[in-house]
Amino acid sequence: MKINISKKTILVLLVGTIFLSFSFKSKFFEVAKQIEIYNTLFKELNMYYVDEINPAELTDKAIKNTLKDLDPYTNFYNEQDVEDARIRREGEYGGIGVSVYYTKKGIQIREVYKGFSADKAGLKAGDMVISIDGQSIKNMEREQLSMYLKGTPNSKFSVDVDRQGKILKKEITRDKVVVNPVPFAEMIDEETGYIVLTRFNNKASSQVKKAFKKLKKKGMKKLVFDLRSNPGGSLLESINISNFFLPRGKKIVSTKAKVKKWSNTYRSTNKPLDLEIPIVVLVNGRSASASEIVSGSLQDYDRAVIMGKRSFGKGLVQRYRELTYGTQLKITISKYYTPSGRCIQELDYANRKKDGTVPKFSDQGIHEFKTANGRTVYDGGGVLPDVIINESKRTKATSKLLQSKAIFNFVTQYFYSNSELGSPENFKFQDSDFKKFTNYLKTDTTFVTQQEKMFKEAYKISKTEKISKEYKKIQEKLFDIKIEEISKNKDIIYKAIEEEILKRYFYKEGVYKHNIKNDNTIKEALKLLQNQAKYKDLLSAK
Repeated sequence: MKINISKKTILVLLVGTIFLSFSFKSKFFEVAKQIEIYNTLFKELNMYYVDEINPAELTDKAIKNTLKDLDPYTNFYNEQDVEDARIRREGEYGGIGVSVYYTKKGIQIREVYKGFSADKAGLKAGDMVISIDGQSIKNMEREQLSMYLKGTPNSKFSVDVDRQGKILKKEITRDKVVVNPVPFAEMIDEETGYIVLTRFNNKASSQVKKAFKKLKKKGMKKLVFDLRSNPGGSLLESINISNFFLPRGKKIVSTKAKVKKWSNTYRSTNKPLDLEIPIVVLVNGRSASASEIVSGSLQDYDRAVIMGKRSFGKGLVQRYRELTYGTQLKITISKYYTPSGRCIQELDYANRKKDGTVPKFSDQGIHEFKTANGRTVYDGGGVLPDVIINESKRTKATSKLLQSKAIFNFVTQYFYSNSELGSPENFKFQDSDFKKFTNYLKTDTTFVTQQEKMFKEAYKISKTEKISKEYKKIQEKLFDIKIEEISKNKDIIYKAIEEEILKRYFYKEGVYKHNIKNDNTIKEALKLLQNQAKYKDLLSAK
């Protein structure tokens, strides 16, 4: 059979090919041109700038500044950043078992992990490490400080620690620190198990499986699976965990990318752990990424009731790309979609406004999707729980408070003023304690509202003796307003302070022991699981 191709068709194809070729070459030339401009600029700076410059620091800042207008997940990692990222993924490193604040005074211990070398050496949250192996670390940059505590397991070093004004000397041996993503798994009652998953590192699915089997042996017939404040992590681990409760062959998540080979559909391929056990999955506004893949897939198949607050809304997938000299680029390569077809991405980074703010997809309208049972679910802005647990609406002052070190510093003072606490299950932060906290805030310098900051700056500019008395009165008034604003969120603040106190006396384990008896969301989950008629009704189409 003859195929007739007209001259016109050949011309169109030829023009199209030339255009694409030219477009590709033009784009490639533009990239090469900009790289050459930067190289020549960098060379001129290095040769002629009046003071010495730090090439590595300058390049690091330039690259990170280049990426800042994209989404916050596309990042450049220098050699030290690469190591930190590896630790987060693999969940183990050579260190002393602490989380820290990096300050101008030194390294302040934020939390001590039970059983590791810092704990064995007697370090406490609030301690300030001021020198290591005889060298002062005052005024060091964060990048320098982060290198001191990590190192080869079994290597030793000495530290000088400032504890409440007293200098202590400690000898510490670095451990192999293994971060268990399932720090707590226990029975709430005779039939209901409770598993906490704090991150999706490379050990997540194996540890969830281990915890599940342990609780099954204890008689578990219902499960509360806590993903609150879990920021996500490995896509593969989220698929494996979803697969624990879904049959083989089910679509868990699909990704759509500019590069065709990165657009995939991921299905459950393993034998599930349990297809019948009733599950309540807990999420909140800090449950993101992989947490949303698990909660979204279980919701779409009506396999679990999702409870809590709307999740964070991160529907983007990143991949690490190797660069030269041991550096890496973590780059957003695709968007992901739950089995019903939802993309739960909240912020539209591609259409950032001129003032720098990022619009929400949900502002443009949300779309309906259907679960396996025909229930209606929505895209845009995270996973909306089937059962919403309300808390007081955060004021701006409360958000500022929680971002500051005020609670941490207050609890440090509280710890050294109270030698004992009793049991973690029975501890309760009282109204009288809140009064002590607000009195403490009069001396705190870390919790400053925008109004206080602006007023102080205005006073510095126009400072005269005539307005000094008035300044003090207004300052006191602003403080009273601040306390009034945070008092609207006592439920949130009491919980934050309680958890910080419990960590000091009983480690993080004490927080979980307290929560399974006192946390309101866990109580509601337990109540729902005990009412199986209501549980099944929630998962049925209305």
